[in-house]
Amino acid sequence: MSARDITARWITFPSGGDQVRGYLAQPSGTDVLGAIVCAPENLGVTEHRQAETRRLAAEGFIVLTVDPYSRIGGRPPQDYSTVEERRSKAFIAAKDETVVPDCQAALEWLRQQPRVDPGAIGALGYCLGGGTVLAWAAQTRDLACSVVLYALPIIPAAYTPDGQARSRIGLAPKIAAPMQLHFGEADEAIPLDQAQALKAALEAQAPVPVDFHLYPGARHAYMDDTLDRYSPEAAKLTYGRMVAFFRGHLEAPK
Repeated sequence: MSARDITARWITFPSGGDQVRGYLAQPSGTDVLGAIVCAPENLGVTEHRQAETRRLAAEGFIVLTVDPYSRIGGRPPQDYSTVEERRSKAFIAAKDETVVPDCQAALEWLRQQPRVDPGAIGALGYCLGGGTVLAWAAQTRDLACSVVLYALPIIPAAYTPDGQARSRIGLAPKIAAPMQLHFGEADEAIPLDQAQALKAALEAQAPVPVDFHLYPGARHAYMDDTLDRYSPEAAKLTYGRMVAFFRGHLEAPK
């Protein structure tokens, strides 16, 4: 499939008492491999994330990227003076208590679409959104699989609404569907020992298959080709592996 075979648009769907927006991309025709709910980085649904949503849809998936900042104008908080303050405010605005239910609501919306198999919906998360997907995958039984890219295994206290650090590592026994994870070995935002601890916990305690990948030399957000941290080799490997993973878990047998 090529990009000419897809359509993309903004939609809204209900989550609790709110209307949440998302960026929907879908292939034309009737041959759909499955559906994917995507949780984006702390920058939100940027033009780059929209392009990547369309790219994944061109593989044959219906993809809905959830805007974690729907309730505050579609952008993370802008009142900051340092990079660290920007990240802190973004994480607090997109806390699990808000965005995990939004992702579940996105899944419910997708289930109502005529070309979506309700049992063939996966999740994909990047950075902040990777943590969202980790938390969501431990709470739902509705996902067929999930892919997590460079998520914080332990959220620092400054990034949480209550000022208490939150660990994702203890979620390992609650993961209910196959999971694939990708981390950069040179990630300056995520301590390597935390990534390795998450790997060990998932492999020892998760009741489902876990596929973990660590990329030598890759920095944080190495998939983003708009950044100087972009790693073409690691990005190519990651993309190929996650598409194959989604195909393996979402595509109906012929």
